[in-house]
Amino acid sequence: MHSNRLILPIIVFSQFCCTSLWFAGNAVMRNLAIEFQLPESALGHLTSAVQFGFITGTLVFALLTISDRFSPSRVFLTCAIIGAFFNAGTIYESNNFASLLILRFLTGFFLAGIYPVGMKIAADYYQQGLGKSLGFLVGALVLGTAFPHLLKGSASTLPWTFLVVATSLLAILGGVLIWLFVPDGPYRKVSQKADLTAFLNVFKNRIFRSAAFGYFGHMWELYAFWAFVPIILVTYQERYPETTMNVSLLSFLIIGIGGLACVVGGYIAQSLGTKKTASIALFLSGACCLVSPLIFFVHSSAVLIGFLIFWGIVVIADSPLFSTLVAQNADAESKGTALTIVNCVGFSITIISIQLLTALHGLMNPVYIYVSLAIGPIFGLMSMLGRNRHLM
Repeated sequence: MHSNRLILPIIVFSQFCCTSLWFAGNAVMRNLAIEFQLPESALGHLTSAVQFGFITGTLVFALLTISDRFSPSRVFLTCAIIGAFFNAGTIYESNNFASLLILRFLTGFFLAGIYPVGMKIAADYYQQGLGKSLGFLVGALVLGTAFPHLLKGSASTLPWTFLVVATSLLAILGGVLIWLFVPDGPYRKVSQKADLTAFLNVFKNRIFRSAAFGYFGHMWELYAFWAFVPIILVTYQERYPETTMNVSLLSFLIIGIGGLACVVGGYIAQSLGTKKTASIALFLSGACCLVSPLIFFVHSSAVLIGFLIFWGIVVIADSPLFSTLVAQNADAESKGTALTIVNCVGFSITIISIQLLTALHGLMNPVYIYVSLAIGPIFGLMSMLGRNRHLM
């Protein structure tokens, strides 16, 4: 075990700083729409562009086994700086819908060298208590994801460009902190060469496959829910016009509370077991999908907000636990690649669910569209609770 107790807090804070790039576009979506005359469907497409960039990045990183061959801290720093640059590009006055899509895609591409690489760095330091460590790490991702909404809601008098620049500067800070203070971990095993089949070979392990499939089911729901939290609140306001809500601050609260849920879930898993804790969270979030239409018929914003906060807790609490199961059931030499490829597939799934919700939102009463998110938790639970008794 590394003696420096600051290692985990630095990884966690750096992850928070860098992942604020993720939803920076979503937080200023209305401003972007006005500034660049974007179509109404821009939210779904720009969110998906980040996800598609992340998927492409993770695929390239996994194929080239980047984080298993090179110093993960240097990879993290490099990607943080380049990602910050492309994020800042959204304030360029001559942008249009196409250039914004490309910029969000490239931001997502370099997030592939931040989020899974951060988990790889943690796994190189902590073999015991990995679930707890990843709980803090994914918690930082959640807060980073929600943070632009907080900036937007609390700094509404400042120009939207301030938020974009602030998130870019935060990302550079996070990358520099990792590079300066977090050397390669004691449990790191270096892969000597690029192995173009490594990302396929990891799935030959049945126990690993079960953990990965559980994660895929969880991802079907997670980012679609996060992307549509502001839409859910606006839909409710349209049904009950006398309701007044600060959509940006509530979006931060609903998404950000999940950061605490990740940490608490890591501690609960030490008593209940990782698989059992993940399964309970997945079941509860699936139940939220199924009952979601009922909430729109209750004329009480307190009930709505309480429900969405609960959903925000259970929708993410299992994420670090799935990452723990994936990391623990992958070979040491290919751990970085395994985490990266599972992220790649998981985020590919998020594009489908986000685009499905975007399409359904234009086709039918939006009150009923979130039931479709239950497909993921049902699939994930079936994958985990089948014959895989060895998955703990």
